[in-house]
Amino acid sequence: MELSQSVFQRFTPKSILCLKNYTARTFAADLAAGITVGLVALPLAMAFAIASGLSPQAGIYCAVVTGFLISLLGGSKVQIGGPTGAFVVVVYGILAKHGVHGLFLCTMMAGVFLVIMGLTGMGRAVQFIPRPVVMGFTNGIAVLIASTQIRDFFGLRLEHSPGEFFARMKELAEHAGTLSWQATAVGAASLGIILLTPRLSKRVPGYIVALVAGTAAAALLHLPVETIGTRFGGIPAGLPHVQMPEFHLAMVLPLIAPAMTVAMLGAIESLMSAVVADSMCGDRHNPNMELIGQGVANIVSPIFGGLPATGAIARTATNIRSGGKTPVSGMIHSVTLLAVLLFAAPLAKYIPMAVLAAILFVVSYNMGQWAETVRLLRVNKSAVAVWLVTFGLTVMADLTTAVEVGMVLAALTFIRNVADSTSVSPVTRDYILTGRPHVLHDKRIPDYVEVFSVQGALLFGAAQKLEIILNSLPKLPKVVVLRLRGMSAIDSTGLGAIEDLAARVRASGRYFLLCGAKEHPSKMIHQPVFQEKIGRENICANIQEALNRAAELVGEA
Repeated sequence: MELSQSVFQRFTPKSILCLKNYTARTFAADLAAGITVGLVALPLAMAFAIASGLSPQAGIYCAVVTGFLISLLGGSKVQIGGPTGAFVVVVYGILAKHGVHGLFLCTMMAGVFLVIMGLTGMGRAVQFIPRPVVMGFTNGIAVLIASTQIRDFFGLRLEHSPGEFFARMKELAEHAGTLSWQATAVGAASLGIILLTPRLSKRVPGYIVALVAGTAAAALLHLPVETIGTRFGGIPAGLPHVQMPEFHLAMVLPLIAPAMTVAMLGAIESLMSAVVADSMCGDRHNPNMELIGQGVANIVSPIFGGLPATGAIARTATNIRSGGKTPVSGMIHSVTLLAVLLFAAPLAKYIPMAVLAAILFVVSYNMGQWAETVRLLRVNKSAVAVWLVTFGLTVMADLTTAVEVGMVLAALTFIRNVADSTSVSPVTRDYILTGRPHVLHDKRIPDYVEVFSVQGALLFGAAQKLEIILNSLPKLPKVVVLRLRGMSAIDSTGLGAIEDLAARVRASGRYFLLCGAKEHPSKMIHQPVFQEKIGRENICANIQEALNRAAELVGEA
C-alpha cells in the first residue's frame, strides 16, 4: 500500500495534487495571473519563433499547446512553459540543416527522450552538469541571440543573415550604412520603455507596454519600418492546423544528436526555472514529473506546427509576482493566447520588427545572468577555464560541441580537485590539540541548534545532497549549522549549492552557520565573494565557535 502510494506521489502531476484544496479565491488569483502572463508571452513567443527562422505564428502555436500541457502534466505548481531563448540557436541550426520537417521530427524525438528521462528518475541527474558549463552555454546563447537582432533593431537592409557568429558580424558591419533611423528610434524607445516600466510599476509588464506603444507609434505616424505584415504577411486567425510531421527512417539517425541536445537543454532550462520558482513561492517541484510533462508537450507541439518548448524563467516569475497559485494559471495563460489568436491576430501585422528586437535584447541580457557569471569567475581559475571554453565553443562552434568539451574539462577538474584534497600527515601532539575544538562528542548541542555534517567532496554531481536539509526545513530549530570538517573538497557548483541553501534557510526565518572547513576547502569558502553571501561572522573555524555564535544569535533574537 505504501509503495503504491509512493509511486502515485512520484508520477502525479501538480495540477491533480492542487485540486484538493482549490477554492474560488484561488481561481480568481490564477485567472488574473494567467491573463497577465498570457499577454507577456505573446510578444516573446513571436520573437523567439522569428529569431529561430520560423513564422511568428509557430511561436504562438507552441506557447498555446505546450503551455497548457506543461501546466497540466508537469511537476511544478507555477511553472509556465513555452518557446524560450535557449532554443533559438539550436532550432536555427536544425532548421538550416534538416528543414522544417526535420525540426518537427527532432522536437518529437527530444520529447520522447524527456519522457524516458522522467520515467527512469533522471530528473536529479541533470543537476550533475557543473555550474561553469551551464553558465558558459547560457552566456553564449545570450550573445548569439543578441547578435541576430541587430539587423532588425537598426533596420539594416540585409537579405540573409549568416548563421555563423563572426560571418554575421562582418555582414552587419558591411551593411551599417543602410541603417534606418526610424527603425532605430522605434527600437530604442521600446528598449527604454521595457527597462523603465518596472521602476514605475512592478505589476505592469514592460514588454506589453513597449509592444502596444511601439506598434501604435509606427502605425499612426506611418513610419517606413519593417513589420510582421511586410515580412510575413501577418498572422492567420483561427486554430492551428493539425498535421503529423513527415517521418522517414533515414532522418532518424542524423537527428539523434540534435534531439539529445534539445532534450538536455530543455531539461536543464525547465528544472532551473522550477528551482527558481520554488525559491519564490516556497514549494518543492517534482523533477521527474516535470520532465514527463515537458516531454509530452514537445511530442505534441510539432503536430500543431510548434517548435520546442521548456520552462520559461521570466514568464514563471511573472506568474508568481502576478499572484499565480496553481497550474491553472498556466492553463489560463494558454487560453489567453488562444483568444488573441482567434480574435486579434490581424492586428499583429502592424507590430514593428524593431520592437521585437528590443524585447529579445532584454531577454538575452536577462538569460545571460551576467552578475552571477562575474561572481562565478571570481571563485577559481578552473571554473574560469571551463566557462571560457564552453562560452567560446557555443559562440564559435555549436552547443553540442560546447557542452561535450565543457563536461570533459569539468570531469578533469573534478579528478584534480579530489587528488589535491588527498594528504598524508603524521599524528603529532599539535595535530591532536588542534583537532579538539572540532570534536562533537564532548559538546552539548542545545535544542535551538541542528547540526548537519558533510562527508566527502562537495563537487558537481554531489551538490544536490544538501537537499536533505531543505526537505526537513519546516521541522528544524532556530539555528542550522553545516559542519564541513569531513568535507575534503568543494568547487563552484558546491559553493553555489551552499549559497542557495543559506538563502532558503534565512528566508524561512532561521539562522545559517558554517563551521570546521579544512585547509583546501577553506580557501574557497573564505573568498570575499562567498563571504558576502553567507556573512563573514557566520563562517566559524570549528563547531565550538559555531555553538557560541548560535547562542549569541538566539540571545539577540
